[in-house]
Formats: sequence, C-alpha cells, structure tokens
Amino acid sequence: MSDLLTEWYYHINQSSHYQINTLSHLIAPSVLSADFANLGRDIEMINRSEADWFHVDVMDGVFVPNISFGFPVIKAVKKLAKKPLDVHLMIVQPERYVKEFKDAGADILTVQYEACTHLHRIIYQIKENGMKAGVALNPATPVSLLKDVLNDLDMVLIMSVNPGFGGQKFISQALNKIRELKKMMNEAGSSAIIEIDGGVSLDNYQSIIDAGANVLVAGNAVFATENPEETIGKFKRMGMSAVV
Repeated sequence: MSDLLTEWYYHINQSSHYQINTLSHLIAPSVLSADFANLGRDIEMINRSEADWFHVDVMDGVFVPNISFGFPVIKAVKKLAKKPLDVHLMIVQPERYVKEFKDAGADILTVQYEACTHLHRIIYQIKENGMKAGVALNPATPVSLLKDVLNDLDMVLIMSVNPGFGGQKFISQALNKIRELKKMMNEAGSSAIIEIDGGVSLDNYQSIIDAGANVLVAGNAVFATENPEETIGKFKRMGMSAVV
C-alpha cells in the first residue's frame, strides 16, 4: 500500500477499533444500494467483509433529482459500523451542515464543486471539524477547476455517472479525467487521493485502478449479487497488484 493510503488509515483510525488493510486500493460499498428493510444486516456484512469504508450518499432533491437520507440514518449506521464513514453530500449549501455531519459520524466529508460558492472556505471548515475534506466533480466538470485548491484537499471524487441514482452506466470519459487529475496532482505535489463513484463493476475496475484511482465506490455491483461479501473480496483481491 502506498505511504499516502497508510497515512489515511492511521489518521482516521487512531484510537479506534477499525482494521488496517494493506492492499493498494480501497473499496467503499455504497449504503444507498443496501436493503433498507435489512440495513443492520447489510452493515454487519460490510463489517465482516474486506471493504475499507462505508460510502454514504446524501441527496436533498434540489441539487440532484432524488432524496436519500439524513442525520438519523447516518447516526444509526455509525452505531453499527466498524469502518470509517465516507459521506458524500449532493446538496445545496453544504456549509450549513458541516458540524452536524461530523456529529452524526462522518470521518470523510465530500462536497460537490458545483454546489459551493466558497470552495476554499468549506474545505477548511470540514478540516476544522476534524474530518478529511473531499470535493466531487460531476461528469461535465473539468478537473482543471481544482488547480488552485489541490494542495488543500485530502480527496477528489470523480463522478462517473450523473449523480442522483444508482445503477447507471459508467461514463468512460471518467478514465481520462482520472489520468489528467493524477498528472495535475503529481505536478502540484498534492497528497490527495482519488475516489471514483458510478457504474464501477468487476468488468471495469482494473482499468479504473490503472488510470490512477485509489478508492472505488461500488453499489449495485456489490448488493445486487448473490453473495455481496464475496463480491467485495473479489474487488479487493483481483486488483491488489495494481500500481497507484
């Protein structure tokens, strides 16, 4: 595992019971695709699995045409989760709720570039509240717009579908965006890591890792399978030789 990913684990997991994993990329199953009639069961499955994080999508019905869940559900997940909560806000005015998401249990908080008027300010608002700070880019948003904040970020999330719904087809242009972003980061000396979300599957995960992604979010590709825990293991083991 790269020194950067090692640092991430120890920063998030210090004084906690979270497991340290030593593979080269991270897997974050998306709670949005879980069975909400059996949410506790699915959380325990992720705990047992080789997954690294819980990915939690928060949608407000304004920034995206869908509504997911808010603080009560995140708090409930946190009570059972034995791994970090990676919370992605697809909402307007995210700066209004940073402390509330920290209190609900977020370890990593990612905001949408398109929803932030004062991006630099909210990045440091997130950090001041004790969380890792991420910024997500929609498919039509160029990575070049992050040039002036790359060294302030802990993570960049590349959306490989248009946000709002699970089960969409992977937008292949996202691979070029990952490569371009990786190059920008190397030139800037940025220590941020790259996460990708949307249409990730066992058919395309290797090309995603090869392009430079560090964290793969998987929703339906995990929960729609007969054995989700085994599928998570496949995502981990089948890409462990990739260079990131």
